[in-house]
Amino acid sequence: MNAIKRLFDIPYFQLANYPSKDMFVTKENGNWNGLSTEKFLDEAMLYSKGLLGLGIQKGDTIALVSNNRYEWNIMDIAIQQIGAIVVPLYPTISESDYNYILNDASIKICIVSSEELANKIKHIEATVPSLKNLYTFETVAGFDHWTTILKTSENSSDEIVNEIMQSVKSDDLATIIYTSGTTGNPKGVMLSHSNIISTVLSCVDPIPVENGSKVLSFLPICHIYERMLHYLYMYLGCSIHFAESMDTIGDNIREVQPEVFSAVPRLIEKVYDKIIAKGEELKGIKRSLFFWAVKVGEEFDFMGKSPFYKLKLAVARKLIFSKWQLALGGNVNAIASGSAALQPRLARMFHAAGIPILEGYGLTETSPVVSVNCFKKGIRIGAVGALVENVQVKIAEDGEILVKGPNVMMGYYNLPEETASVFDEEGWFKTGDIGEFTEGKFLKITDRKKEIFKTSGGKYIVPQAMENKFKESRFIEQIMIIGEGQKFPAALIVPNFVFIKEWALRKKMDFSKYTNEEIIILPTVIERYNKEIKLYNQDFGSWEQVKKIALLPSEFTIESGEITPTLKLKRKKILENNMARFNEIYAD
Repeated sequence: MNAIKRLFDIPYFQLANYPSKDMFVTKENGNWNGLSTEKFLDEAMLYSKGLLGLGIQKGDTIALVSNNRYEWNIMDIAIQQIGAIVVPLYPTISESDYNYILNDASIKICIVSSEELANKIKHIEATVPSLKNLYTFETVAGFDHWTTILKTSENSSDEIVNEIMQSVKSDDLATIIYTSGTTGNPKGVMLSHSNIISTVLSCVDPIPVENGSKVLSFLPICHIYERMLHYLYMYLGCSIHFAESMDTIGDNIREVQPEVFSAVPRLIEKVYDKIIAKGEELKGIKRSLFFWAVKVGEEFDFMGKSPFYKLKLAVARKLIFSKWQLALGGNVNAIASGSAALQPRLARMFHAAGIPILEGYGLTETSPVVSVNCFKKGIRIGAVGALVENVQVKIAEDGEILVKGPNVMMGYYNLPEETASVFDEEGWFKTGDIGEFTEGKFLKITDRKKEIFKTSGGKYIVPQAMENKFKESRFIEQIMIIGEGQKFPAALIVPNFVFIKEWALRKKMDFSKYTNEEIIILPTVIERYNKEIKLYNQDFGSWEQVKKIALLPSEFTIESGEITPTLKLKRKKILENNMARFNEIYAD
């Protein structure tokens, strides 16, 4: 382990210990084609030399704006090997965010994947004086292909690159990751090689993979969560397969049959909804058995279950849940879940089905993992697991989670005051999340500190916990609890329009010709949603209960600026966009 001092040491570690012909695997023209560890490192060396030939120096910044693909990983290592700094950007952010980040980080070279992104960057190029070159991974007319970087590789040598590699220290800045944030401009989180490596090494035990395991990658690699997992997979000698797109994930999982893949709760919710929808289509005894198994799954827990329950679970797994496992390739040891809170109901169901979801917690600022549910230290539904090695957590007086450890960031780029504000006097990083320990060991997140609000009666409302509960309803696609400073809480709800239409057919109504705008004003629909809210309100105190709702015709999206690329609600923006509905709710 001591051989790993810089992130670019990791693929060399794989070459020395687990050389693979399928380090990265991509589907092209219907076939899965592998790239070997040796070929990967040969290409990374060539691009390092090419970048040096272009005049890139240690400390310069290079932006990567792309979907997941092996070329991204090659450039990531190539940039690091010459001591330059990788600035990964989401392909989905706005032009104004690109403009801000490229200028803030003084980007010298930008490499994008597609024509659409190339045009976006080209449009703002004149306003980014530091930007010297723009390249594309895909062949796009009028733009330089990334392979043209190799034209200058002859101006350098392996020896020069190796010399620079030796000069890169573990504590040097490796990457600046701009967090989208729910308010204001993005902030550049500075992470060193040692920050991320500490997380990689602390997650070796929790993740149930080994040399030769197949994993599927589709969450954005520009996010620290998936990127850290890539380094971990490389370190362990796994074969990383790239999903073709979000639309083909189901097919790709069945083709690759991975042992592990990572997901965000929103995706897990959609997978579950599809499974339930298939169950709804069954008839007679098959349907009865399916929903009997679901009922058994909803009662699952790791502790305190009777021998009779365990017998029922074994039957449910054999008759029903085995088919769920096959739908996910048949080999899944675990789904790694992060980025947002997972509904406990979904955790129960998937664990019951023999498809463990290992929910963890962390932030970009903590590289990212703080805690994770895992087989070795135990799994608790509703918690985000035990702390990983070398990470400390304490709970402040107001409930805020404070973190210390080698994984905590160097600071925010160009923002010394912001950096100072997120550390207390003793050097603990203030996460902004509220939490507690259960059983003295398992961390539980209860809310975001900034999102908790008071009603006009002085009662505290914890929106995230309420939203997670309401999202258990199949009628609700998205929900935001509102009511700060008002007499009572209310909710903005995006219906699950696919399910609503299925429900309508069962009730001998046909909504197929109605638009979403027309559906949400139908008295029968409003009545059904009020009934659903009343049902889930029973889980909350009288002051917390949602008194009024507004149904919205379209989803909160990244493009509308209403959610972040990691699918967190931008509450202020959502409220701005729906102020008329807010005013209607609180008109009295």
